Amino acid sequence: MTLHTQNVTHEKVENDRRILELLSHTFPNISAASTEIINLEAILNLPKGTEHFVADLHGEHEAFLHILKNASGNIKRKVTDLYGTSMLDSEIRQLCALIYYPEEKLQSIKAAQEDLEDFYNITLHKLVTVCRSVSSKYTRSKVRKALPKEYSYIIEELLHESGGEYDKQAYFNRIIETIISTGQAEPFIISICNVIQKLSIDQLHILGDIYDRGPGAHIIMDSLCHYGNWDIQWGNHDVVWMGAAAGNDACIANVLRVSLRYGNLTTLEDGYGINLMPLATFAMETYADDPCKEFEPRSADEGNTHTIKTLKIMAKMHKAIAVIQFKLEGEMIKRHPEWGIDNRRLLHRIDFKNGTVDIDGITYDMNDCHFPTIDPANPYKLTPEELHLTHKLHHSFTVSTTLKRHIEALLSHGCMYGIYNSNLLYHASMPLNQDGTLKEVDVKGKKCKGKGLMTEIGLMLRSAFNDDTPDADREYARDYYWYLWCGPDSPLYDKDRMTTFERYFIKDAAAHKEEKGWYYKLRSKPEICDMILNEFGVDGSDRHIINGHVPVRTGNGESPIRAGGKLMVIDGGFAKAYHKTTGIAGYTLIYHSSNFELVEHEPFSSVEEAVSNGTDIVRSKKMIEQTARRKCVRDTDKGKVLQGQIDELTELLYAFRHGIIKEVTLRNR
Repeated sequence: MTLHTQNVTHEKVENDRRILELLSHTFPNISAASTEIINLEAILNLPKGTEHFVADLHGEHEAFLHILKNASGNIKRKVTDLYGTSMLDSEIRQLCALIYYPEEKLQSIKAAQEDLEDFYNITLHKLVTVCRSVSSKYTRSKVRKALPKEYSYIIEELLHESGGEYDKQAYFNRIIETIISTGQAEPFIISICNVIQKLSIDQLHILGDIYDRGPGAHIIMDSLCHYGNWDIQWGNHDVVWMGAAAGNDACIANVLRVSLRYGNLTTLEDGYGINLMPLATFAMETYADDPCKEFEPRSADEGNTHTIKTLKIMAKMHKAIAVIQFKLEGEMIKRHPEWGIDNRRLLHRIDFKNGTVDIDGITYDMNDCHFPTIDPANPYKLTPEELHLTHKLHHSFTVSTTLKRHIEALLSHGCMYGIYNSNLLYHASMPLNQDGTLKEVDVKGKKCKGKGLMTEIGLMLRSAFNDDTPDADREYARDYYWYLWCGPDSPLYDKDRMTTFERYFIKDAAAHKEEKGWYYKLRSKPEICDMILNEFGVDGSDRHIINGHVPVRTGNGESPIRAGGKLMVIDGGFAKAYHKTTGIAGYTLIYHSSNFELVEHEPFSSVEEAVSNGTDIVRSKKMIEQTARRKCVRDTDKGKVLQGQIDELTELLYAFRHGIIKEVTLRNR
C-alpha cells in the first residue's frame, strides 16, 4: 500500500463505490488518477487569488470600468514593486495608463513618439514582465485560458522564458523583434494589456446596486457578461429592475420614476429599447398646464445636459408615472395585508378641498394638489388612459431581449448573500429585534429569520422566472420584488418606510424621515456581528461581514471598518450625488494572499484624463488586516473543494490497486 492510500479503508471505498465508478470514467487507471492528484496538490500550494470587492455602482459605468481596469490600484502596486527603483513615478503612471487603456494611450503615444520601434521594444519587455508577475498565482492552464487565441502561443512562450541563459535571452529578444518587424506590436500590446487586467483579479464580488441613477447600468451589465469570475449579492435597486423585467407594474413605475428623477433615460431607451413615447404623449396631454415644479429632474448635480424643453417634458412624465406608481402600490399593499404597511396607502388620506394629507395622525399641507387622474371616491383606480399606458410599458419591459439577458446574468451569478473565504457578503441588512436577536419576517405565511430568511427570499425571487412555478406562486413572487425594494422588513432596505410621496408633496422635512432598522444601530457591536456570522456558519479566525447600501460619511468622521474589524461597509460612492455627502468617491476592498486592503477613491473625472495623466483615482490605501503567513489555495473555499477531489481520487487509487474497480488501459479502450 502506498502513502497515498494508507488512510483509506476497504469499507469506505465500498460505501463510495457508485461515486468512484463514475469518477473512473474520467480517470480510468492508476496513471490518470495519480497525475490528477499531483496536479491538484500543486494547485493547492499556489498563492490565493486576489479578490476584489465593490458595491453600489449606481449605473456609473465609467468609474466602475476604470476600477475594473486598474483593479483598485492593484496593477499599479505590481508595477511599482517591479519598477519602483528604476522608473520615475511619472513613467510608472504612464505605463499603468497604457495597461488600463491600451488603444487610447497608443494613439497619443504614436502622435508624440519619434522612435516607435524603440518604444515598442522597451514597452513590450516591461509588459511581459508585468504579465509574468500577475500570472504567477495561476497554473499554466488557467493562464492559457485567459490568453487571446491569436497570440496565445507567443505570450505563453514569453511568460515562461526566464531570460537568464544567453540562448534563452536571444530567443526571447528575437520574439520581441519579430513582433515589431511584422507590424504586430500595437495589437500585441493591446492584447497583453488586456491579459494583465484579466489576471490581476481572480474573483470580483459586487455587493449590489448596479442599477440606479447613473446612465450606464446596461454597459456595466454588458461588461460583466463578458467578465471572468464574478458574483453579486442583489441590492434593492437591482431587485426593482428584476421585478420590472418579471412584469411587476409597480416595479416598472418605480424604475421609470427614478430614471426620470435623475434625468437618466439612457439605460431605458438606448440600453433596453424601452419605448417612452406613450408616457411622454400621455404626460403632455394630462399635465399640459401643470408646471410640475417638484418633478423637475435633478440633472444639474448629476452632470446630465438636457434642453429646457426636454426638462419640462421629463418633469411631466415624472409626475405622471409617480401618480400611477402610488395607485399601483396602493392596490398591491391592499392585496397583501400580511406585509403590515397599510399606512403607506396615502392617496385616500388626501383632503383635496383643503390641500392637506393625513399621515399617521398628523395633517400636512401639500405643495401640489393637482391630480387630474385621481378620483377622490376611488383614488387607486387607474383611468382608462393610465391603464392603457401601463399595459404598453409592461409589454416594453417584458419583451426587451437585452434586459432579459442581463437579468438572467444577475440570477445566474447572484443571490441574497454569499460566503467566500470566511467573508459573509450581503447588500444591506439582516433584520434584527431591538435586543439584537434575529427578527422573524413573514414570507408568504412562513416565519423566517437570518440565513433561513435570505435563502427563502432567494428561492422565491427565482421562482418568478421559472416556467414550472404555479401561477399563484409566481404572482406572489412578482409582488415580493416590490416589497424587497422598499418594505420595512426587507433585508435590502430595512427602514420603516420609503417616503417617496412625502418628498414630492410635503415641504415639512419631518415627514421625510425614514427610520432605519435595528441592524444599522447595532451592527457596530462585535457580539452582534459574531452572532450573525455564527448563524450563517462562517468560520475562520479572520471572518468578516461585508456590506454596502449606506454611504460612509467620511467627511463626518465615519469609518468603514466597524465592530473591531468584523464589519466592513464599502458603499462604493460611485454615484456623483453622494460625493458631497461622503467627501470621497467611496471604498473598495482588495483581499490579497497576504493582507486585506481598504482602498479609498477620488471621484473619477474622465477616460481622457486617465489616459493623458495616468490618473488612478486611488486616494489612499490602508492595510486593515495582515495574515500571519501568505495564504495559499489550500486555505480557501476552492482549496476545500480541491482537497475533496484529492480524497476521492485517493480512494479511486485504492480501488484500482485492490481490484475493487477495474482499470481501463488505453489498449482496452
